[in-house]
Amino acid sequence: MFDWPLDWIALLAALAALVMARRTSVRLTDMEARLARLEIARPVAAPQVAAAPPLSPFQEPATAAPMPPPLPDLAEPALQQADLTADAPAADHPPFVPPLPQPAAGFEETIGTRWVVWIGGLTLALGGFFMVRYSIEAGLVGPEVRVALGALFAAALLAAGEWSRRKESISQIAALPIANIPAILTAAGTAVAFATIYAAYALYEFLPPAIAFVLLGVVALGTLAAALLHGPALAGLGLVAAFTTPVLVSTGQPNYWALYIYLAIVTAAAFALARVRLWRWLAMTTIGLSFLWTLPGLDAGVETVAPHVFHVVTGFALAALIVACGFMFGPAADNDEVEPISSVGLAVYLLGAMLVVLASFHDGLALIGFTVLVAATLAVAWRAPSAAGAVAAAAGTVFVVFVEWALRDNPDLLVLPGGALPGMGPNPLGASVTSHLVTAAIFALGFGGAGFLAQGRSENAVVPVVWSAAGVFTPTALLVALYARIAHLDRSIPFAIVAVVLAAAFAAATEALTRREERPGLGAAIALFATGTLGALALALTFALEKGWLTIALALMSLGTAWIFQSRPIPFLRTLAAVFAGLVVFRIGYDPRIVGADVGTTPIVNWLLWGYGVPAASFWGASYLMRRHGDDAPLRAVEAAAILFTTLLAFLEIRHAVNDGDMLAAPSLAEVGLDVCVALALAIGLERLRERSGSIVHDIGAAILAGIAGGATVLGLLLFENPMISDVAIRGGILNILILAYAFPAVLMLLLSYAVAGRRPPAYGNTLAAGALVLALSYVSLEIRRIYHGPNLMSGVTSAAEQYTYSLAWLAFGVVLLGIGVIVSSQRARLASAIVIALTILKAFLVDMSALTGVWRALSFIGLGLVLVAIGWLYQKVLFRRQQQAPPAQPVA
Repeated sequence: MFDWPLDWIALLAALAALVMARRTSVRLTDMEARLARLEIARPVAAPQVAAAPPLSPFQEPATAAPMPPPLPDLAEPALQQADLTADAPAADHPPFVPPLPQPAAGFEETIGTRWVVWIGGLTLALGGFFMVRYSIEAGLVGPEVRVALGALFAAALLAAGEWSRRKESISQIAALPIANIPAILTAAGTAVAFATIYAAYALYEFLPPAIAFVLLGVVALGTLAAALLHGPALAGLGLVAAFTTPVLVSTGQPNYWALYIYLAIVTAAAFALARVRLWRWLAMTTIGLSFLWTLPGLDAGVETVAPHVFHVVTGFALAALIVACGFMFGPAADNDEVEPISSVGLAVYLLGAMLVVLASFHDGLALIGFTVLVAATLAVAWRAPSAAGAVAAAAGTVFVVFVEWALRDNPDLLVLPGGALPGMGPNPLGASVTSHLVTAAIFALGFGGAGFLAQGRSENAVVPVVWSAAGVFTPTALLVALYARIAHLDRSIPFAIVAVVLAAAFAAATEALTRREERPGLGAAIALFATGTLGALALALTFALEKGWLTIALALMSLGTAWIFQSRPIPFLRTLAAVFAGLVVFRIGYDPRIVGADVGTTPIVNWLLWGYGVPAASFWGASYLMRRHGDDAPLRAVEAAAILFTTLLAFLEIRHAVNDGDMLAAPSLAEVGLDVCVALALAIGLERLRERSGSIVHDIGAAILAGIAGGATVLGLLLFENPMISDVAIRGGILNILILAYAFPAVLMLLLSYAVAGRRPPAYGNTLAAGALVLALSYVSLEIRRIYHGPNLMSGVTSAAEQYTYSLAWLAFGVVLLGIGVIVSSQRARLASAIVIALTILKAFLVDMSALTGVWRALSFIGLGLVLVAIGWLYQKVLFRRQQQAPPAQPVA
């Protein structure tokens, strides 16, 4: 039916079947050994047979009537204990005779009794397939003869398998660990029978669909019955042969209806066999192979949509009826546990239905089929908690379908620099907006209502949490997808109204659940619905206002989630608050201006204030609420976001104000100076805050801000933006930009050095104090330069009067520092004074002696000498005397 490389496919099928048969043989060998030990230990009678525990889903039941005694090699201590405690006398228990050890099979025995048989059985099956293919290619016999020969060959293999099975059952020879010859022969016959009937129907049209359907069903039922007798070997080989038959017997014109009717029968037989024998591996293998057969022909056009929908719907129905535990004909459920096979089985067919919808450009029939399967998933999971995991898969597939629909008809939403992707434009085959609106309303009501009504129905906390998560996520995600598709992410009052209605519904659900008595998972469900309320309100703001409000909305959700945690202390809410903070950080990374170029020109009061100020306040509030309940990773993430947004708010507002709203302008001396002031002020605030909070985030944040200020000081203020190096014009009188760029940073850096005194290493504070001294000297020197040269400090030559003024100002500055150190008893200020005066002395001898002439040189040295003498007198008569201790009082004679 599908022209694929048949030789390779046949080889792969043979290898897969060989591996499966090998595993089956090992299991049979182990079972035979255990039966032999049980036969020897049969005289040992147990006083009482305990009741068998209930079987878990897909656990193979025991055969035989009463439970046999424990295995001798594992239960010998237990038998000895039973001898001591039983009421019957010890003589009633004959001594235990261990079985003789069986010699291990050698290489020759393994090859002769196992491998030869396995390969022979597979060769028979593949030989039949290839004989049919050869007869077709060579034209040896007619179609009728080919079909007849295939049927005869299949019947011969089946008869040989049954004869060998009965021959072994009446034989008196003890069972040997050999290959299962009857199972392999029967499996080969089954595979040939499948191929023959399918070829007669699809290749030659000898059989009408009704008769072919009946015959294939008979073969499937026969395979089921044979597997019940022959064990898993036949089931595995028959399954592989059945699913590879459409590949081996192929035509150039695929008939998808015939293919999927055939696969439906095979799937039903395999699921029934897995249910009767409780073989988990068989159920999962069937589901996987069935899904793989969904992929061929997805891109063939609209004509293949109907058979593909039939395939996924039929497979889903069979899995729900036969495989799902606790539903209809499925295995018994284990209380309210979520069973993996039940959930994964339904989820796989949902995935197939989703692929059909996407590949068909949201064809109407495909969308209807997908909607039916989603509704059926909710119904099955409502009745059988074992399939609750499929509810989450249903919510995920619904989200993918609608997001793909929104992006497909709006390629501009992809924001690609080179334009839209090829094939991403509107397609005439796409489903209409009306049908998607109706479908979205059905999904929202279904998931939301079921998520609320499912609370309190299960003793397993996982089940209600899954329902509530899907009930909150799906309506919210659908609203966002519809908004993106219809409103193109622009303002939309109707969508804002819908978001408010959704928030009211979530709030009502939260209030109703809060009044219920405590049940497993109820607290998490309440938190989820409360979070949905905040999320819907945030979306309402986003829909009604500008795009930048999305940042504010997400930040408010972080604060709201932390607030909800106060009344409902569910741990994952703290993580959710951190996730919202991370989303906002990601948002500003995408566009730091929040609203693009529409920031505005008004200083301070612009979009930056709302886009960064409101999130910063929200994160500070969230961190304050979360810190009440301990310090953990989510709290640290929120605290980091609060510091980040506060810092960015200050830096970006400075850039906006200094550059008249041009956010892309080059940095300037004023901007760098203000940035240094802000960084130092924030560092001082964090240093004070960390004393109370003890937060490592506040600690590291203060150190990082101090480092940013230091780097900006060295690279910006002292190098690239230094008026003595760059062409910066210093305009104005005494109140000019130098105060903002050098004086204020010097004061703040000095305050920060005192703020860290005794709390950080001495070198940290001393470095800050040294930086403050450098900035202060720079300010004094640059102001003198401005007085002599005007706005352009690089113009003109340095006169003798200017050089003398530098020396005089430095000396006066050193004296002021010394006075401050004496008054407040600060050793650090006195040390700074000594450094400044030492620099003045060096300047006098290295610069003034050669640069100054005449009276300026004399005045410079005379003034310096007088100051040094005065300083010496001050140290001798004031400081030294204050440091002397009063002599002890002499006793009176």
